[in-house]
Amino acid sequence: MTEESEDPRTFKAVVNHEEQYSIWPAARPNPAGWSDTGKIGTKTEVLQYIEQVWTDMRPLSIRPQMEKIPGKQ
Repeated sequence: MTEESEDPRTFKAVVNHEEQYSIWPAARPNPAGWSDTGKIGTKTEVLQYIEQVWTDMRPLSIRPQMEKIPGKQ
């Protein structure tokens, strides 16, 4: 598949308990531990959505500890 051709499948954005996002085929059940975000669309649309909402790549569980370290925000 070339970059010019869009994947014809429908995708969805999923999120886990650590507020990490991923793209997943909409026709498949979510992987264990992942929930729907409500965003469904083309691969490009879902990837753009994830890029907009996932602004802090750090797992949720380590954010408080990292914020205590000077210069690590």
